[in-house]
Amino acid sequence: MPLTLPLLVALAAAYGAAAGLLIPRPAHRLAVEPEEEWRAVCPGEHAITGVARGWLGRGRCPDCGTYGPRTLLTAAVTALACAALATATGPRPELAAWLIMTPVTVLLTVVDWRVNRLPDELTLPLAALAAGPLGLVGWLTGEPGAWRRALLGGLLLGAFYLLLFVVNPAGIGLGDVKLAVGLGIALGWYGWRTVVVGGAAGVLLGALYGAGLMLARRLRRADREQRTATMPLGPFMITGAFCGLLLGAAA
Repeated sequence: MPLTLPLLVALAAAYGAAAGLLIPRPAHRLAVEPEEEWRAVCPGEHAITGVARGWLGRGRCPDCGTYGPRTLLTAAVTALACAALATATGPRPELAAWLIMTPVTVLLTVVDWRVNRLPDELTLPLAALAAGPLGLVGWLTGEPGAWRRALLGGLLLGAFYLLLFVVNPAGIGLGDVKLAVGLGIALGWYGWRTVVVGGAAGVLLGALYGAGLMLARRLRRADREQRTATMPLGPFMITGAFCGLLLGAAA
């Protein structure tokens, strides 16, 4: 059977749904304060066990039925994201890299939204999951220049967020800087315009959300706990990069 675009999109959606079903468990384990140990029990105090020391397995506790994030929601979001990327990219080989990265970015979004934290255990592998597959794609397709540009895009977007961190450490975390490296590598594959669009979209979305919080008087005062002094920026960075990838792939 020829791999038509509808079939490719359907396969990508099925993969995304399957991967999304696994997200609630690691999201629950990683959604802790920086000084806390990774969670070893579910909200009902049942021990978390399974493959890879409990990181992989059913997204719902077999005893109490929940880990926090709803499995259907994470599965639906991951499936839709994968389907959209497959639609925009088509059968081009870099789609494999986007599909590998997507579940990790959804997991990062959930964790950052819950505890305002982007763990190194996710941001650093994300950069590797972007650089490694794209390097292989560049070698197989004879486009090493695109891979070198992707790496440079990651360095530049990471440097931009590092500058923001230096200027405003209360509003930007080092986790955001590390996340920017992985996102910049992906965006750089399609060129500098995509890096600018995806990076700017993340900043703009975060700024709009922050302005909305301030207008709604829900932004907490800066003299309270450090974690509550900032809002999660990672979800907006990821959403902006996702939009940039869609535009870059479709161009």
